[in-house]
Amino acid sequence: MANEILFTERQRFKQWWLWLILLGINGLFLFGVFKQVINGQQFGDKPMSNTGLLIAAGLTILLMILFLNFRLDTLIKKDGIYVRFFPFHLKFKYFAWEKLTKSFVRHYSPIAEYGGWGLRYGFLGNGKAYNVSGDKGLQIEFTDSKRLLIGTNKPEELTEVLKRIGQLKQ
Repeated sequence: MANEILFTERQRFKQWWLWLILLGINGLFLFGVFKQVINGQQFGDKPMSNTGLLIAAGLTILLMILFLNFRLDTLIKKDGIYVRFFPFHLKFKYFAWEKLTKSFVRHYSPIAEYGGWGLRYGFLGNGKAYNVSGDKGLQIEFTDSKRLLIGTNKPEELTEVLKRIGQLKQ
């Protein structure tokens, strides 16, 4: 029964402003490709070459596809915590309860403590963070005093699961 999943969460980047920026940049480059490459009219005062414009448009589209594929998966099982920040982690990282001295859900400041969202390294000894949105996370501390914060949009449910299995450690 150690493989029984007690908690699961999948998060993606959903910030409207991020998608607005990505869509705006893609729209600008696609308009440039349409105007310059397809219609043969100069795009801008100092236009790129057609090849440069096509490469830039392709790269911005690839960036948007990358952001569409980012996801943070968290599983809590009786034997420990499993987390994966895809596509950086292709397999789940496993953290056994025996290796943890603390595990609790807390409020945090993504920008002040970690410099934003994503795979982050905190300031002033905050440790690492895996987060995509919000300001709540599962704080874990290891027996070697290293720390990791895993963002969550289900803080109450996660806290209840930790209580139920006796792993809420502050």
